[in-house]
Amino acid sequence: MPKVDPKLFNEVKGIFVAYLETNKQRKTPERYSILEEIYSREGHFDAEELYIHMKNKEYNVSRATVYNTLDLLVNCELVTKHQFGQNHALYEKSYGYKQHDHLLCVDCGCVIEFCDPRIQQIKNTIGPLFQMKIKNHALTLYAHCEKINCENRKKEENRNNNGLIK
Repeated sequence: MPKVDPKLFNEVKGIFVAYLETNKQRKTPERYSILEEIYSREGHFDAEELYIHMKNKEYNVSRATVYNTLDLLVNCELVTKHQFGQNHALYEKSYGYKQHDHLLCVDCGCVIEFCDPRIQQIKNTIGPLFQMKIKNHALTLYAHCEKINCENRKKEENRNNNGLIK
């Protein structure tokens, strides 16, 4: 697992500490450990995955602390929460990372990040057109997997009209 960049971590921790103080929230070692774990990860993760990972590393954190800390980190914009269609949220670190969009395979659940400069051009046009200052955006494209080795797609193709696997 990659280690967190100490300079980056000091910046995000400083932002988090200021947010906690401003909002009269407790500053606890568990919350800082969760922040550090998130900023040492790559890609998207869910809260349960983070909790299990931390328990396996013998951190003394509760499931409630992980979920509550994620909410705080989303509120102070250090973490972004994504709802990719289901009742299942995925998170990713967001401080110092460029804006990007997502392509989600509805068959296998694979999330692919992409960046297209035309989206920025649209934002630059639409904002002034409606006299709005765009703060951020979220674009998720949903697709069916065309990968030959997608197990979910294979199961779906092998179903008969009754939904039973052939």
